[in-house]
Amino acid sequence: MILSIVAYPHPILKKKTVEIEPDYPDLDGFLSDMWETMYQADGIGLAAPQVNRSLRLFVIDASILSEHHHPEAAGFKKTFINPTILIQEGEEELHNEGCLSFPGLHEEIQRKSVIHIHYLDKNFQEFEERYDGILARIIQHEYDHIEGITMAERISPLRKMLLKRRLSDIASGNIDVHYKMIFPAEKKKKR
Repeated sequence: MILSIVAYPHPILKKKTVEIEPDYPDLDGFLSDMWETMYQADGIGLAAPQVNRSLRLFVIDASILSEHHHPEAAGFKKTFINPTILIQEGEEELHNEGCLSFPGLHEEIQRKSVIHIHYLDKNFQEFEERYDGILARIIQHEYDHIEGITMAERISPLRKMLLKRRLSDIASGNIDVHYKMIFPAEKKKKR
C-alpha cells in the first residue's frame, strides 16, 4: 500500500522517534509499504516519520546511484531499525540533497564524509558498519529524520530566509508533486 508522505513543516518531522520492538504489529507489512511508497515517489531513502510514524526506522535503496558516478552504491538496499550513529568523522563536504518531504527542493548540505553506525536489520540482527562518501551522506540524511531534524535545519539562516516563499508553498500544498502527501498548512488537501 502506498502511504502519504508528510510535507515540511509537519510536526512529526520535528519529533525524536521511539525504538521498535521485535513484536511491533505487522512490521513486515509496514516495511513493504515503506519500500512501495519510496519507489513510487522516486526516492532513494525514506524514514518512518516521513510517513507519519514516529519510529526509529528508515529504508534505503541507493542502487540507482551506481549508474551516476557512484559504483559503491550498487546493490545497496538496507533496512535500518533502531540505528545509532556512533562516529561521524572526516572532512565536512557540501553536496546537493533533495528530500521527499520537500518536493522539488534541492540544497547544498554540509555533512561529515565518514560514519560508523550500529543498527538492526529487518530480522533484528545486529550490525555495526562503517560507510563513507555518498552512502554515509544518505544514511545521515535519513538518520536526521529519526532524530527530528529536517533539511531546513541544515541550510544556512540566510538561505532559509531566501527560501521562505518556497517553504510556505510546500507547507500549503501549493506545489506540483506526483506522489500522495499530507500538507500541514492545508490538512484536507492530498495528492
